[in-house]
Amino acid sequence: MRAPKLPGPALPLLILVLLLPPPGSAGGPAPFDPTWESLDARQLPAWFDKAKFGIFIHWGVFSVPSFGSEWFWWYWQKEKIPAYVDFMKNNYPPDFTYEDFGPLFTAKFFDANQWADILQASGAKYVVLTSKHHEGFTLWGSEYSWNWNAVDVGPKRDIIKELAVAVRNRTDLRFGLYYSLFEWFHPLFLEDESSLFQKRQYPVSKMLPELYELVNKYQPEVLWADGDGGAPDTYWKSLDFLAWLYNESPVRDTVVTNDRWGAGSICKHGGYYTCSDRYNPGHLLPHKWENCMTIDKFSWGYRRNAGISDYLTIEELVKQLVQTVSCGGNLLMNIGPTQDGTISAIFKERLKQMGIWLKVNGEAIYETYAWRSQNDTVTPDVWYTSKPKDKLVYAMFLKWPISGQLFLAQPKATLGATKVKLLGHGQPLHWTPLKENGIKVDLPQLTIHQMPCQWGWALALTNVT
Repeated sequence: MRAPKLPGPALPLLILVLLLPPPGSAGGPAPFDPTWESLDARQLPAWFDKAKFGIFIHWGVFSVPSFGSEWFWWYWQKEKIPAYVDFMKNNYPPDFTYEDFGPLFTAKFFDANQWADILQASGAKYVVLTSKHHEGFTLWGSEYSWNWNAVDVGPKRDIIKELAVAVRNRTDLRFGLYYSLFEWFHPLFLEDESSLFQKRQYPVSKMLPELYELVNKYQPEVLWADGDGGAPDTYWKSLDFLAWLYNESPVRDTVVTNDRWGAGSICKHGGYYTCSDRYNPGHLLPHKWENCMTIDKFSWGYRRNAGISDYLTIEELVKQLVQTVSCGGNLLMNIGPTQDGTISAIFKERLKQMGIWLKVNGEAIYETYAWRSQNDTVTPDVWYTSKPKDKLVYAMFLKWPISGQLFLAQPKATLGATKVKLLGHGQPLHWTPLKENGIKVDLPQLTIHQMPCQWGWALALTNVT
């Protein structure tokens, strides 16, 4: 097994220092210090909470074997899981290495404009692309990843630049990038790891200069860190980097970051919290959070061996969105393109379906706030959001009652003041107060063709407490 080649010995610290702009060059004193106390006090840019829904894209050399998981290299070479070992034995020559997949990552059908149009149609408000996963292959011509990047090997194209330009020119989405701090088999990281991270060759010569390059070159408005490799933030020098990002970088006013900046920081420090993959607590959290999850239940990268039942249905995805937003979170929904740059039909369909649903019900999702109750206590699968300035509460329900009557225990209504409408229908609905608390709403009698949407509906309640 060959590790990605390096251009030479570790770069001296002086070079790294020279990569940084002088303090205060953005004008005025730097407001954030490289401490968690200072960095955690930064207010999250308002656009992120308003957006509610984003698309994650996992794409890299792992999309070539497209078997099992994006962790293919690790499972095959490090853990030697039999299914992965057998897959290689049965399909590739004995001396085939993971690096040999690089030239096969062709992206020959990758059309950034087409991707941008698919993203726009999904109703998402931001996108996060894997600029580099744990395998170390970068989707741009990184100066610090010689011969293991998309410009030198495989596509021979700057994938990040193409998608960034298309997204910014053709959509209203914010452009973001995922970046794995560590690399499984990078020799400098392995050497640092063996020293219990007393040595810091890898972050100084690889990870930090690469992150500065990435931000300065592509100006992502989401920077999604991952893969601390068991090393603390002091090893990664994360706090110095984040202070620069917030004080001096070209995206200092709009960039949002997550919580994966070193061992122990997750769900504790950073911008918004992710806490774990597929995190969906089902209750309100005091800190802004994001549910990053996959349409494919078992993998972030594309899998050729996925069956139809391995994919979440549109009903399940709508439920994830509604639950997440009601509890104050954002939903980051992942797709995995193929090695040749196509988005498979099932992912396209799910994205299109989400867009159709949001066209009708987006009012109950975008720019909303968590209400005093997240879900109803009488009728299951009813979730609430609110717009206090407009005196609106939204009740999203996932099952249309057979009786045609929806019982809501949480809203306190006032006769003569409270109005109820079904989004996409528009006519005022009749409601009556319940004996104890709440209201009974008489839903309109609609044929299936008259329904404003499928998979879930939303009532707009005006003047309820």
